[in-house]
Amino acid sequence: MQIDLGGKVAIVTGAGRGIGREITLALAREGVITVALDLNSTDLENLSREVEAITPDAMHAVCDVRDADGIRSIVDTASENLGGIDILVNNAGVVGDALVDELDEGTWDLIQDVNVKGTFLMCRAVIPHMKRRGSGRIINAASFAAISPRVGSIAYATSKAAVAHFTRGLAGEVGPWNITVNAYAPGMIPTAMNHFAELPDDKKAELLDTLTLRRWGSAADIANLICFLSSDQASYITGTLIDVSGGKLATQIPSEAYDRFNAYGEEGVDPA
Repeated sequence: MQIDLGGKVAIVTGAGRGIGREITLALAREGVITVALDLNSTDLENLSREVEAITPDAMHAVCDVRDADGIRSIVDTASENLGGIDILVNNAGVVGDALVDELDEGTWDLIQDVNVKGTFLMCRAVIPHMKRRGSGRIINAASFAAISPRVGSIAYATSKAAVAHFTRGLAGEVGPWNITVNAYAPGMIPTAMNHFAELPDDKKAELLDTLTLRRWGSAADIANLICFLSSDQASYITGTLIDVSGGKLATQIPSEAYDRFNAYGEEGVDPA
């Protein structure tokens, strides 16, 4: 199967680093003209040098996904200059850890504004352009936390559950225009936002023991999914949340299989 995205135009938010950076580069390598958005101008400039070496028509802009007017201006300009918008990847997001009784209102509001309202505002700005083309792909960043919240991170989990539900509802609204809307739920992918790579070894082992595939995920794992969902091969997939977590909690105690593997070798059978 050949994924052909040549000539498509994609907007990626939170593109400056981490998963968003890899998504942008992966799309560019597939021939997509990318419009990279981020709040950090330095990260954007560094990314743009790499992307423009692949696709010279690529664009980038400093953007706060909470700024409705700024978003509309950027989207309209990109559509005019590049001939339309085919793909939107709502990757931008923030976290904030605290127990509910210790969580300040400002942190709660920031998380909901960026993760939920930002997704809404980007979709609202892009949908008219996609409707005019009679097609489109909207792909929203949820999280495994939307499926299973973590103690001390309820504000984040709530925002990502809202994104997953928003995704399903929006898919129903825009289906008549051949626009698909899906969400992805990354699991344990070390980034500057979650600091997994900086954890003590015993804590890393504890987290990895919850995975069916006992390894950290990579940004490329997410980028590969985004490329597929952006393609014609995924034209009959919409309104779903795709778990990209290495089988996190797929079984009750996935580490038992690794204990058996380590004890009995590749066959996993007790020779006695």
